[in-house]
Amino acid sequence: MKSPSAPTTSLSLALEGLGVAMAGRSANDNRSTASVSTLRPAPEDDAQPDFFVPGLYDVSVKDTFSIMDVAVFRLSKSQTRKGEIIRHVRDDHVLEIASDARGMATIYDYDIVLFMISHLADQTRLWREGRGPKPGRSFRPHSAEIFKFCRMEVGGDSYARLEQALDRLKGTTLKFIRKDQARNRSKAIGLIGGYDIISYTAKDRIGTIEIDIPEWIYDAVTTHQKPEVLTVHRDYFLIEKGLGRFIYRLARKAAGIGEATYSVQAIHQRTGSTRELRKFAFDLRQLVAANDLPEYDLALIEGKDDTLLRMARRGALAAQPTAAVA
Repeated sequence: MKSPSAPTTSLSLALEGLGVAMAGRSANDNRSTASVSTLRPAPEDDAQPDFFVPGLYDVSVKDTFSIMDVAVFRLSKSQTRKGEIIRHVRDDHVLEIASDARGMATIYDYDIVLFMISHLADQTRLWREGRGPKPGRSFRPHSAEIFKFCRMEVGGDSYARLEQALDRLKGTTLKFIRKDQARNRSKAIGLIGGYDIISYTAKDRIGTIEIDIPEWIYDAVTTHQKPEVLTVHRDYFLIEKGLGRFIYRLARKAAGIGEATYSVQAIHQRTGSTRELRKFAFDLRQLVAANDLPEYDLALIEGKDDTLLRMARRGALAAQPTAAVA
């Protein structure tokens, strides 16, 4: 399937019990029947400007793959996926995601990568405007900045979970395999290059962290005049369920300012989920019933061979073309 790419942004911007939804049922109808929100409340100090918070961005990986429309992490918090491989196949490309003994990085761990990308995008904008040096490949956030950017509550085991997330990001590898005539070419990259805790607070909690920006992320943001950097709504961090976060990312990439349609089976494959398809579809129907993801309305439509998920940007013109069905 070829979904139309979502519009890229310029760095100048600052780089289950639910029945089958009836065909033609509107997104607003789905929203009115929702009883449980998929969004968690924002932290109490969410609006306090303690730190500079850059815009929220994500990037593509390379070639025909995008980390916005396939899962390069696990969606579940409970399954560690140790020793497992998520495999995505596209034409003459294969993408494999594997991890070390600590387990595969989660879609929630990836929030740290989003902070890294967003910071790099902002620094690159300033450099191109002649207002700062070209950014290096080291990112030095304080733990408090990470919590603030990711809109996380701080307390309890927050700092331990932060370090565990960094460990999983370091240990998760993306391997690209490209068929090239008689032989295959492969390249492995990481979600982060590594990290070093360089200071602690007076209460012996993690202070400043130095994170190595992987070459593929660094090059995608700094070496292209018009890099494929997509804006992400800040309420993305408030989406509690991993599936909800994935659907938002898929909609942002494929639907953009219009709409896109995917079969439930295709979405199941793109998530790399080990959950039985029937149960996965049940989870998806719950998400559609709540229909409170940022920016996009969701609706299920009965197709000829499979149930289809329609993702439409709220307020999009009726004339906006729909993506081909996957």
